[in-house]
Amino acid sequence: MTHAKRLRELLAGRELIVAPGVYDGISAALVGKLGFPAAYMTGAGVCASAYGLPDIGLLTLSEMAERARVLVGLLDVPLIADADTGYGSPINVVRTVREYERAGVAAIQLEDQVFPKRCGHLAGKDVIDAERFAFTLRAALDARADPDTMIVARTDARAPLGIEEAIARARRYAEIGADVIFVEAPQSVEEIKQIAAEVDAPLLLNVVPGGRTPELSQQRLAELGFRIAIHPGAALAAVVPAAIQALTALRDQTPSLDGTVSPEGFFDLFGLTAWNELGDRYRETDNASLAS
Repeated sequence: MTHAKRLRELLAGRELIVAPGVYDGISAALVGKLGFPAAYMTGAGVCASAYGLPDIGLLTLSEMAERARVLVGLLDVPLIADADTGYGSPINVVRTVREYERAGVAAIQLEDQVFPKRCGHLAGKDVIDAERFAFTLRAALDARADPDTMIVARTDARAPLGIEEAIARARRYAEIGADVIFVEAPQSVEEIKQIAAEVDAPLLLNVVPGGRTPELSQQRLAELGFRIAIHPGAALAAVVPAAIQALTALRDQTPSLDGTVSPEGFFDLFGLTAWNELGDRYRETDNASLAS
């Protein structure tokens, strides 16, 4: 079964799909081993971890598609992948979908922001006309080689135009055929409930601690009818303070060994045991051939 088909099966089920953000080999390996049903390639995380850049539309299709390929190779679960605004006009979006599918992603997220886009929880966002985005969305839907590949349509209209316009756009994108609808950054519990009540489509919510959207429990989101909850910063937000603490201690010559992972334990996250077994197997083969 392909990852895309698996994600469709999950979407048709009853359980909320909790997808932590992945952005590099470490985060993908951890998520892959901890039993999550899906993962989310966070553009913000890739910008920061791979290039030391803020999430303001600076990365390209090739950079993001290559990172998606790496993450898919480390995951045994479907990957929902951020594709920003599609990296250009509708014909560029066609190439984006093709490259992301070649990378093995299960779902491709596209948004209606003006390029260059900004992180959904930053101020200063603007959106293109809804009908312009409709062309982008149709191009993405038509470009799929695998009909199971899902297209996630995200609207950022809440911040610049208000919740009513965001919901109107969400409905429009669902009518066009988007598989999942993502209204970014609702600003109250009432708005989250309104989206759930007024948009008849599978819904995704972006959970960003400290962002513009209040946090609700997984149980409450499922009760409201949301099908996917992405947590882009679940790992990254924990890593940065821990790294600052460890490096500060090292700089001040007071390193702490509490919680230290051995080199073997660290590399076993990435299959050290399996690679060692392969090495032993082929070493025995080489030794046998030399002896004969």
